[in-house]
Parts: sequence; C-alpha cells; structure tokens
Amino acid sequence: MSVTRPTITAPFVEFDLNVSDFDDAVWEQAEPVLIDHYWSGEPAPQNRHAQARILWSANALHIRYRCNQSEALVISDDPQTDRKTRGLWDRDVCEIFIAHDPNVVERYFEFEAAPTGEWLDVAVDWTSGRRESNWEIESRMRTAARIEPDRLIIAIEIPWIVIPKPERGDRWRVNLLRCVGRDPDRGYLAWQPTRAPEPNFHVPRVFGWLNFA
Repeated sequence: MSVTRPTITAPFVEFDLNVSDFDDAVWEQAEPVLIDHYWSGEPAPQNRHAQARILWSANALHIRYRCNQSEALVISDDPQTDRKTRGLWDRDVCEIFIAHDPNVVERYFEFEAAPTGEWLDVAVDWTSGRRESNWEIESRMRTAARIEPDRLIIAIEIPWIVIPKPERGDRWRVNLLRCVGRDPDRGYLAWQPTRAPEPNFHVPRVFGWLNFA
C-alpha cells in the first residue's frame, strides 16, 4: 500500500552559494521546514525550534538551519575543523540524513554540523539487519555557523561526490534533525519523529521525501 509522506521541495539555483552566505536572498526560494517535535513525537518548546531550507546547484546540496537558542551552547572547548569529529552528536548539532536511492532507504548518509564549524560525515547501512558505519567516506562537506542573541545559524554544503548529482524530478528520502541542551533535559528534535523507545534518529522507514525541482 502506498504511504503518503511529508515532502520538501528543493529549488535549483544557477550558482553555487558560499557556505557562509546565510543571508543571500536566494534562500527565500526554498520552503521553510519546521523542526519542532522531539524524536518521540512530543512537541518541543518554542525556544528549541529550528527551521531548515534546502537548495541545490550543479555542484552541491545546500542546507541552512535557523535555530532558536536561549540556552547555553553545548560545544567543544577545543574544536577541530580540519577533520571529522566523532561523537559530535553528544553536543549541539544540526543533522541531515539522506538516502539517495529511495528503494533502499536502509542505506543512507549522515551529515552533521556544529556551532563551532566542526563536522561529521558517515555512510550508514542497515541492509544486513544490523548497523554498519563507513567512517572512511570523504564527502568534502563544508560548514559554517553564526551565533546571534537567542539564535544560531548553521549551514552545510555537500558536493556531489559520495552522493550522485540528482536530476530535476528526482526524489530522495531524508530527515532533518537537531540536538540541543544538556542532560537531563537534552533535546533530540526531528522533522520526522522516529517514535523510538529511546532517543534514536536512525529509523530510516520514517524519512520523508526531498523533491528536486
């Protein structure tokens, strides 16, 4: 039986944005995607909401998050931006999961970006029935961030290297995510809640659609 899933439409842009072009008017062409529920499906408070927009160009996928940020940032005291940072998910971070083959949603890429400019890319595969992670991928993703009073902006640029360049009309499966705050009140927000028993973003069957227009 066909399942109707929430859909994001990503417009094509004729030029490549610099990853730090947070305020370029071209972002207004992309629809705002609200990330306002916890992984459990429970509504998150307004001060933790995030909004994402997605664009694509001939060379890359572009994602920008605008996050409400009224609490102290959870970040590294010694950030390393010249290599991927494992464990980034334990601090404040924005994420996108992408399954470019909609027929094998159990195989996808995870991209993360922190307020410090730290980043992480990994290929995840559940097709064997257990999680297998390939940490050796080199997506050459780029990130940028700007911290403002009560707001955080994070951008991610993913070149068409480990993920093949799409064609207009293609549809991929995706989820957009945010981790914020400290235990015991740490928040795990998801565009498409996973409704797992414990905080867990790795439930690919709930991913929504990303349409390339």
